[in-house]
Amino acid sequence: MPAKTKKSGVKLNLDGLTPKAYQELAKPFVPSRPVFKNCMRAFLSGGLICVLGQGIQEAFMAIFDMTSREAASPTVAILILLSVVLTSFGVYDKLAQWCGAGTAVPVTGFANSMCSAALEHRAEGLVLGVGGNMFKLAGSVIVFGVVAAFIVGVVYAVMGWGGAH
Repeated sequence: MPAKTKKSGVKLNLDGLTPKAYQELAKPFVPSRPVFKNCMRAFLSGGLICVLGQGIQEAFMAIFDMTSREAASPTVAILILLSVVLTSFGVYDKLAQWCGAGTAVPVTGFANSMCSAALEHRAEGLVLGVGGNMFKLAGSVIVFGVVAAFIVGVVYAVMGWGGAH
């Protein structure tokens, strides 16, 4: 079916168009990406999230006299809570649009992906909606983590690297 372009009114026959030919045809209309600016935004925003996490951990260590290892778990919990609250209010998505990949810092990005899916499907009910769809995006990450941990555990057991401390 011929398509009429808005600019010139020329009719194009797109029926036999190969993917490579389509790429060549579309190339002039694709906006350029500010790669350096995007990289700087991602670097700075990801760094700020990590600095926030370090600040929270230092606060746990100073206020509650915890060791670094003891303060790690509540720090992660606070970061997850902040991510979920900001996602629920629609703030995290706006930050992610501006920051780009910087907000994909593992803990906060993972919590955001799960919370977003849960919010999106909440109208379908708790079990089939939230429970069934919450892990669509995050499920592959969980499966990969479990399988990788199992393989590493087996390697450690076979090589004799693990054991009691």
